[in-house]
Amino acid sequence: MEGYYNHTRVVEFIIVGFPHLRHLQTLLFVLLLLVYVFTIFGNLLIFTIIRTDCRLHTPMYFFISILSFLEIWYTATTIPKMLSNLLSERKSISFTGCLLQTYFFHSLGATECYLLTAMAYDRYLAICKPLRYPSVMTTKLCAQMAASCWICGFMCPVTEVILVSKLPFCGPNRIKHIFCDFPPLLSLACTDTSINVLVDFAVNAFIILVTFSFIMVSYAKIIQTVLKIQTAESREKAFSTCASHLTVVLLFFGSIIFMYVRLKTSYSLEYDRAFAVIYAVLTPLVNPIIYSLRNKEILRAIKRRIHLKSVLRP
Repeated sequence: MEGYYNHTRVVEFIIVGFPHLRHLQTLLFVLLLLVYVFTIFGNLLIFTIIRTDCRLHTPMYFFISILSFLEIWYTATTIPKMLSNLLSERKSISFTGCLLQTYFFHSLGATECYLLTAMAYDRYLAICKPLRYPSVMTTKLCAQMAASCWICGFMCPVTEVILVSKLPFCGPNRIKHIFCDFPPLLSLACTDTSINVLVDFAVNAFIILVTFSFIMVSYAKIIQTVLKIQTAESREKAFSTCASHLTVVLLFFGSIIFMYVRLKTSYSLEYDRAFAVIYAVLTPLVNPIIYSLRNKEILRAIKRRIHLKSVLRP
């Protein structure tokens, strides 16, 4: 049997994507390209504005800049290959390339979970413990928290990737998804994958549910504190600093909980693809919109930069 696997081992996969929309591939390519360009430009703009404007050198904006930087790489793991597949008749990816895409996609996704949790902790300290906030949330601590998010994020999927790399793939090689991911990969293995499914569930449940629970507890305490504020203006200001972050949290976690916290390799393929579009494409797209349009300080910083350029222009 080992010899059989060696002779018929799959060396590449075909990414099916949305087979029912093949007649719209050109339109989908244009739309996805526009989304990708806007995502890169929007997140790069926020990152650059925050890093170059000294008035935004606070813990909250530091974490927003790190999130924008993360989203640039998060989309780069999947969207360029999706664009390439929309123009190609043979939508193939090598076995190694598929594993690498899966690893980096999950690493950056886990990093985002931890980073959103760090941002919730920052808002909790700022609103619930305002007197202790300056002494606790120092520049050093912010850097340590951000580095920990990246390190933990890149360590999380290692076990899953190693287990998948040892599976025999000797039959169908068509991935019924829009990019390489653990659930569709496991469905193609020609052996029992119950251990892989259990490990995936344990890792994903720990990362997603623990971080999401921590965020929700933080916001429950924040809401309790804000409701005790007597003036309406102060309450509105406190809520406005949290609304953008909470919107991103609910959009991101709402889709990945459905996709990854389950003990099956797949449910409805159409639902899987639809939710994949939300957390892989739409969430990175709306982040710069949410953080720029709803944040007055970032808007002011952008206007200052535009005004400065117009003044310096000969």
